[in-house]
Amino acid sequence: MLNIFSKMGNSIKYRVNNHRPGLYLYILFPISFAFLATFTIARLLNYILPDLYIPWSYTFHIHHFTYGFFILAASGYLALIHDGPRARYLISLLHGFGLGLVMDEYAIWLKLVDNDPARWSYDGFLIFSGVVLLIISAKPGIHLLKNLWPFD
Repeated sequence: MLNIFSKMGNSIKYRVNNHRPGLYLYILFPISFAFLATFTIARLLNYILPDLYIPWSYTFHIHHFTYGFFILAASGYLALIHDGPRARYLISLLHGFGLGLVMDEYAIWLKLVDNDPARWSYDGFLIFSGVVLLIISAKPGIHLLKNLWPFD
């Protein structure tokens, strides 16, 4: 079993070192940045203003993971029809935004409540994973950002 992970690690290392197509490390940066920002803001808003939502109807409440699914569907479609580094970067920001909305409400799928210790460990795992991905992809992500939008 560990041999599979070793092969995957070697393949990724080869692709990164040789700049081979199929692994776009720089795309992880906007995804993880948008994910962390959206996830954190959504958690804070849920904690501070738990009754804040878009009132589409008086009979039901649409949770924000529903909007996240639509955003993920839109980013998937846009990724299929647009090509180029700037489009990839913007679509990856949109994808990270959708992931943040969906994953913030993942505890509802598991029927966890906000004061459940499992909820806090789950949130901690997601934030830790997002920070690790942000750190891993920061150098190529910031380099591409500077190339796409030169800030003088």
